[in-house]
Amino acid sequence: MKNIALTETHKALGAKMVPFAGYNMPVQYEGVNIEHETVRKTVGVFDVSHMGEFLVEGEHALELIQKVSTNDASKLTIGKAQYSCLPNDDGGIVDDLIIYKIKEETYLLVVNASNIEKDWNWIQSKNDVGATMRNLSDDYSLLAIQGPKAIEAMQSITSHDLAAIKFYNFVVGDFAGIENVIISATGYTGSGGFEIYCKNSEAQQIWDKVFEAGAEYGIKPIGLAARDTLRLEMGYCLYGNDIDDTTSPIEAGLGWITKFTKDFTNSEALKAQKEHGPERKLVAFELDERGIPRQGYDIVDHNGNKIGVVTSGTMSPSLGKGIGLGYVPPVFTDINSKINIQIRKNAVPATVVKLPFYK
Repeated sequence: MKNIALTETHKALGAKMVPFAGYNMPVQYEGVNIEHETVRKTVGVFDVSHMGEFLVEGEHALELIQKVSTNDASKLTIGKAQYSCLPNDDGGIVDDLIIYKIKEETYLLVVNASNIEKDWNWIQSKNDVGATMRNLSDDYSLLAIQGPKAIEAMQSITSHDLAAIKFYNFVVGDFAGIENVIISATGYTGSGGFEIYCKNSEAQQIWDKVFEAGAEYGIKPIGLAARDTLRLEMGYCLYGNDIDDTTSPIEAGLGWITKFTKDFTNSEALKAQKEHGPERKLVAFELDERGIPRQGYDIVDHNGNKIGVVTSGTMSPSLGKGIGLGYVPPVFTDINSKINIQIRKNAVPATVVKLPFYK
């Protein structure tokens, strides 16, 4: 089990630590609902230093990235980031990731913790163009400062105008007394804020200054459990739940990051799937009655026939009702379609809704 740079800090704050993707991670502090509400209303900080970071450089860096990812990275300019995914050869997804253009011929790829080795090996296997790759995952920490008060709370510890950094844009500069920090207007909560990339040796100073600056705004540490409820309320896919090696980006509703203006791994097959329509699609649903849908629960029709499976589900802290995602045949994918979630012996009625759940 790997420890992140701030493991002892989290323990001292009373965090419940759990094994997650091979790392010892803080899953919660005060409780999921309190932490969730903090991010929705004020500002909270997640330590997501388990995420992986790869540097891809050189004159063939873009060529490699274009080959292995679905989105069009040629559209990136310095200071911009892009959500994308790595398709496999069989119609599934190796991982989803964020691609940052740091400078000309230098890109940072941020991947999921559980897939660091898999992604590295996959991209390396496709690197017949001679791009330079470096795995920085063990050297860097990542803090996500999220919530509507994030800009206001953090402005005093950087010379950059945080309000001027648009969504999916970033700057490299001073933050909390440290130089060359990536301040990125990204995050997986839907409540705004920043992600801060720094060296492990700098993480403690940044953490301390962040909490000092945010004290008057009620800043709190937030665990991974609340990160999951926050991302689900936005309908953001989680690798291993809603997308994996067997789900295509077209099925998963990620057609918007799948650009057929270029060739990439398995692009012909995915293009054909888009044209003909997939045999199943990921939908969002809300329960019409009390209940909590859980990952792995069956989705059934009104006759009790299994038509799919729940990939993510929870009791939404913001909405006070059961919400979830799952794959179903196209006939059940229209908004307001009626489905049922098999919760133990009960088929609980649910309605297909438009994302995000939380508006």
